[in-house]
Amino acid sequence: MKLSTRGRYGTRMMLDLAQHYKNGPVQIGDIAKRQDISVKYLEQLIIPLKKANLIKSLRGPKGGHMLATPPHKITVGQIVKVLEGGIDLTDCIEHPDICDKSSHCVTRRVWEDATEAMFTRLNSVTLSKMTKMAEANQ
Repeated sequence: MKLSTRGRYGTRMMLDLAQHYKNGPVQIGDIAKRQDISVKYLEQLIIPLKKANLIKSLRGPKGGHMLATPPHKITVGQIVKVLEGGIDLTDCIEHPDICDKSSHCVTRRVWEDATEAMFTRLNSVTLSKMTKMAEANQ
């Protein structure tokens, strides 16, 4: 299982917004420069994050994008789930009806437990925690 660029770049964008949270709206071009990600790609990522109420946007000359809630309330798990559409290790976890063995399949239980462990870990990391980690690396 691999995260796509949507999950990786979206998390970087959200971290950037968290790092500038107290400064108000951030223009997407500034995020693109700092993160070395194209503006067009970031614009695509903002749409689902806005629908999930993780980002809000303000129009106008002093407009831009900002986190909809404080960084300590947004987890990496939330971001990944929105941008990746969830990350079950196998299709049968989310859709057990696709396999007639789902109800008694031991390996399915292993994949289900592993998926749950991964999201438990991702949900334990907030944008605030990542901001502190980034500050420690500078």
